[in-house]
Amino acid sequence: MLSRLSHQPSDPMPLVLQIVGYKNSGKTTLIAKLIHRLKQANCIVGTIKHDAHEFDVDKPGTDTWRHQEAGADITAISSASRSAVISRGPEPLSVLLAHMRHADIVLVEGFKQADYPKLILLRKSEDAELLTLANPFMAVLWPEATALEGATTIPTYGIHDDESIAAAVCALIRR
Repeated sequence: MLSRLSHQPSDPMPLVLQIVGYKNSGKTTLIAKLIHRLKQANCIVGTIKHDAHEFDVDKPGTDTWRHQEAGADITAISSASRSAVISRGPEPLSVLLAHMRHADIVLVEGFKQADYPKLILLRKSEDAELLTLANPFMAVLWPEATALEGATTIPTYGIHDDESIAAAVCALIRR
């Protein structure tokens, strides 16, 4: 896969793949493994995380923290090697994705109700209700959930088979 190193406005949007599952199902760990393998395949990878809790991305006392504390609605910072945008209030997934037009793929952790292809992590058999979410692409099963292996028409993989999972994701990118 050749990655797009210079993005033109007419380039298509990147593939968006949602990684969904209940708390402690391995979403972040699997995303980290997929990032590593996708980077080996020369893909430009973006990530977006939905957090159900409050989070703090800026350290108290820094200039950008002071801007936010003073009431700025949006604060951006850029250096020679990194950039970040901090926005007061939640942003819809579509707005977050607009920042990632140059990527080949964006791995989205959460946002279960969005309609992008979903890699669904099932830690136990009771998690099977997640298979009813819109647009399931594959299921990744923990050993406690292997009883679900024949219960779905989508491809299933074991939680530790990140090589095969990444190969399936790469095939989706190439489509």
